[in-house]
Amino acid sequence: MKSDYDICVIGAGPGGYVAAIRAGQLGAKVAIVEKDFPGGTCLNCGCIPTKTFIASAEALKIIRNASEFGVVVEGEARADWKSMLSRKNEVVGKLRLGILSLLKAGKIDFIEGVAKFADRKKIVVAQKNGKEIVVSAEKIIVASGSEPAAPSFIPKDKRILTSTELLDIESIPKSLLALGGGVIGCEFACMFSALGTEVTVIEMLPQILPAVDLELSNYLTKEMAKGGIKVITGTKVEKVSLKNNKVVCQTGDDEFSAEYMLVAVGRKPVVSGLNLEKAGVRVDEKGFVRVDSKCRTNAPGVYAIGDVTGRIQLAHLASAMGTCAAENACGKNCEFRDDLVPNCIFTSPEIGAVGLSEQDCENRKIKYKVGKFPFAALGKALAINETSGFCKVIADAETDQALGVHIIGPHATDLIAEAATAMNLEITAESLGKAIHAHPTLAEAVMEAAHDVHGRCVHAPPRRKK
Repeated sequence: MKSDYDICVIGAGPGGYVAAIRAGQLGAKVAIVEKDFPGGTCLNCGCIPTKTFIASAEALKIIRNASEFGVVVEGEARADWKSMLSRKNEVVGKLRLGILSLLKAGKIDFIEGVAKFADRKKIVVAQKNGKEIVVSAEKIIVASGSEPAAPSFIPKDKRILTSTELLDIESIPKSLLALGGGVIGCEFACMFSALGTEVTVIEMLPQILPAVDLELSNYLTKEMAKGGIKVITGTKVEKVSLKNNKVVCQTGDDEFSAEYMLVAVGRKPVVSGLNLEKAGVRVDEKGFVRVDSKCRTNAPGVYAIGDVTGRIQLAHLASAMGTCAAENACGKNCEFRDDLVPNCIFTSPEIGAVGLSEQDCENRKIKYKVGKFPFAALGKALAINETSGFCKVIADAETDQALGVHIIGPHATDLIAEAATAMNLEITAESLGKAIHAHPTLAEAVMEAAHDVHGRCVHAPPRRKK
């Protein structure tokens, strides 16, 4: 019997809706099932809401420092949290409508409800009205995403929040404990600190942002400390309790307390209730759906993309995987790669990175060279009064191929796009440096760091000979 659709996508996040639209572009009849709102974690309780709040915090910082630009501002600048919440919801709402419009324009059937497999080509959707409908498709793409994880010893309480709940908190916390110094913990720490919250970050590992180049991690730690954030590393939380309307963390002989706690220790795949076993799809010991470079699961005709696969949990990789899965489901031959996925961290200062870190090179026994350039030596950085940070280029010592670019400083999350493009074309550090960069711009830091790999940077003092 002929299926209802050529392709059905489970989940309308940044991977799912991209997969659906791409499959539609290729002529497939497509349905997409979503249990909540279109846009997934990224749009509704992740990337977009946090960056909207961070933009508000940055605006507040600029106004408070207006005198440094020769601008006089009368009265006290302060954060209006209700207005910030309203603006965040407005931005999210516009983007949700935008996704729905794109799906409609692509003739994609949007089905609201909770999906579960009946077999390899059939899913049952439980709708909000209590009814169930059956949807059949020749190919199915699982894009169910991830959700915050929490250790079992942490009690449930209105003062202990994941990133999802913290985004809708009623007022700015007076104090906040961030359990976990990864991307989520550090971004929220910088944001709330800028809004006046007393913040403490507790990280079990020796450094915050463990996946980031150590030099950048150490630099950010110092910058966070300058901003009043207390960063505790190499410390394991042994007990969490509630006392006098505060959350208390016990770490050996030390005790930390705050009005609220953010639990940011990682994310887990959303697979519960999907009945993956009905389709014969296997998961690993952590529940992630493993896929090959074509986004294929072990079950023929079933693909998986994004966070649920246990790959790098970034929206832009999910979108790339969505395109790959859709094309393969439509008979094309496409592979994705995750070795050059740009990492963007919206701390203060920002971090942008792509490729190998120095530690990666050392672990792989790769001989490498490093070039660096500080933003403090750039005219544009001085003009905008954002001089913290630097750019680092790592190149193969023998071939000169750029192996990694790591930026901490103003607009690092935008600047890293150049490096990602260049490295996908297997550029050498010499060629990256020879590319003429406009002046005065922040992007000159990339050019100067590339020149510095070979000791040719003219805007920095000569290196001391060892």
